[in-house]
Amino acid sequence: MSPESKARSAEKAAALRAEMDLSEIRRARKLSQEQLAEILHVSQGSVAKLEKRTDMYISSMRRFIEAMGGELEVTTKFADHTVRISQFSDL
Repeated sequence: MSPESKARSAEKAAALRAEMDLSEIRRARKLSQEQLAEILHVSQGSVAKLEKRTDMYISSMRRFIEAMGGELEVTTKFADHTVRISQFSDL
């Protein structure tokens, strides 16, 4: 590949990594629903349902992300700046 093609490919890969749904994150972390269910002490079906939800508690999202080894951070973006919302830090 040419240097330009490599650069475009790297940009596309970075963009794909920057935005994923929960199932994509789980697969990227090389975890099955069964493995994640075991970590969370729930059934595989519960993991499947959680991955499909479009509305959930912050605490549920945090448990899911932490079970995959991550940390959930809630931020809001305005036209001129981004703010980290701190009230969810101690959940």
